[in-house]
Amino acid sequence: MSTSGRVSRRITVNEAEEWKPGQDTQMVATARLLGQDPDKIHCPAWGLIGNLGDSICYAGVPAKIEKIQAELRRRVVDDDLQVRVIAPNYAGGISDGQRNGTPQMRYSLIGRESTNDGVCLHLEGSDIRGVIAVVACDKPPVGTLAAILERNVPAVIMSDGSIRPGIDSRTGEPIDIISCYQAAAQPAAERRRMALEASPGHGSCGGMFTYNTMQSFIATCGMEPLHMVSPASEDPRRIKEFPGELLDVLQLLTERDIRPRDIVTPAALRNATLVAIAMGGSTNVVLHAPELARAAGIDYWRGVITQEEFNRMARELPVLVNAWPFGRYSMVDIDAKGGLPVIVNELLAAGVLDGTCMTCTGETLAEQVARLSPVAPDGDVIHPISAPFKPTGGLRLLRGNLAPDGGAVIKLAGVEGGMEDGRFVGRARVFDGEESLLEALTTAPEEFQDRDIAVIRYEGPRGAPGMPEMLDPTSRITALCRQRAITIALMTDARFSGGSVGLVIGHVSPEAAQGGPIALIEDGDTIVVDVNRDTLDCTELDDAVTEAERRARWQVETDRNAGTHPQVRPVSARLLRRMRANALPPLQGGGVSDGLATATD
Repeated sequence: MSTSGRVSRRITVNEAEEWKPGQDTQMVATARLLGQDPDKIHCPAWGLIGNLGDSICYAGVPAKIEKIQAELRRRVVDDDLQVRVIAPNYAGGISDGQRNGTPQMRYSLIGRESTNDGVCLHLEGSDIRGVIAVVACDKPPVGTLAAILERNVPAVIMSDGSIRPGIDSRTGEPIDIISCYQAAAQPAAERRRMALEASPGHGSCGGMFTYNTMQSFIATCGMEPLHMVSPASEDPRRIKEFPGELLDVLQLLTERDIRPRDIVTPAALRNATLVAIAMGGSTNVVLHAPELARAAGIDYWRGVITQEEFNRMARELPVLVNAWPFGRYSMVDIDAKGGLPVIVNELLAAGVLDGTCMTCTGETLAEQVARLSPVAPDGDVIHPISAPFKPTGGLRLLRGNLAPDGGAVIKLAGVEGGMEDGRFVGRARVFDGEESLLEALTTAPEEFQDRDIAVIRYEGPRGAPGMPEMLDPTSRITALCRQRAITIALMTDARFSGGSVGLVIGHVSPEAAQGGPIALIEDGDTIVVDVNRDTLDCTELDDAVTEAERRARWQVETDRNAGTHPQVRPVSARLLRRMRANALPPLQGGGVSDGLATATD
């Protein structure tokens, strides 16, 4: 799609204000440094935003930002765009992959919030009127888009792209970071070999984990061109073709005054949710979707989709991709078979999606897909809806006496066994914190038995605080279950990586730190998961006397510890204290309250 030359000269600005040398002199110096005309310093500023962090997830972002910035500078000069160019700005988070299983993982979800803060500071403080963002890893993209929605000026996003898989030198099979986590119990030499072979380049995690779930979500929502999601981070199109296309998009959006909240509507969010279900996406989508809806001024569970309707669609919609962690392929394989447009086209043709929603290209979703003219599903990597990879969608929301308001989430696409006629009945093994479970899995794995359900608690949004992912313990449990041909489930008030597989249930709320029912479970209790009825219950807590006795005991322990249960670890860092004091429940996004949030059903 090219609009260069057609749109550029139709962008208009107000007459320049009277010069104010005190404010203007630094702007003049910046313009000269960037090779721009100082007489354009009063024009609307367009800004580039990149995500940065300490891992290879972010390593490709600066080069892409540099190429887009160069193209912007060229157009402002050559096409006489009435735009002020400023230096790019970066905001980001930590590396989820490097920090899973460590105390630092508490900062992962906090990184979504701090990214929002950093991008908001830049957009508002520098009065940015047009935005292009290059995003990477899991949480910073959501924080970036949330800030863009709050600012609500013309904007477009591009994902940095996935890393290509490594190749196992012994088997010749593709491997990735999840393969490495599942090798945690292997001998030292094998662990080293896997680490050296699994990440051969740069880019974000390449399976249908949280990164690709949310990039597919953001694009289907309309804020990223569909064809920019699936190419690898090192794909030359991201340097040679996409920068110019992104500038075309921003020029068009500015000319037509199409703003993010014109694009991210309830219908668009619903489309994106259904695509996530059909792609077997990460459980984190039900954490991030409400946050993006909030930023767009929408109540997700009232204005977009109810929990009951979410579950109904998850039953009706099949999984169309054969992708990690529940299948064989990565996002670069999906790209080789046509990418996200193939999947969206399949769902549009089946009448699942609303094709009239506006997108960042100035086209409706249906028009954008028609222009891209995607190929038909190949039947191996991407399946047609008539012959899906899995017959039902990947996610389900549970409620019951352990989750009275609902919202506990299970990724059915990743369940490898243990369900009998849609039910799992297990014995609780309680762990007050992730660290204690990791220690048990390391020192005494033989003590875990078939149909145990490990309960990790005091790791929720306020309890941890920060609601860390449980990728390390779920990967160890997966390896143990495969080795011994047993089923060990896991339930937590924390969350999971998109790479987790197995019978795992997260986001159990109210969380233990706030006295939720999960805090009352004891070793040996019977936990019943029923995906026919979408319920999650502890049999012992059905007895009112037992429930009251346990709750009274929990309250006494809390009162004796100055109002905080003794299993809630003390924190001193500013960001952790901020999260503990203000974190919302998972159904409301699990982020930091702005004081305006309302309860959701």
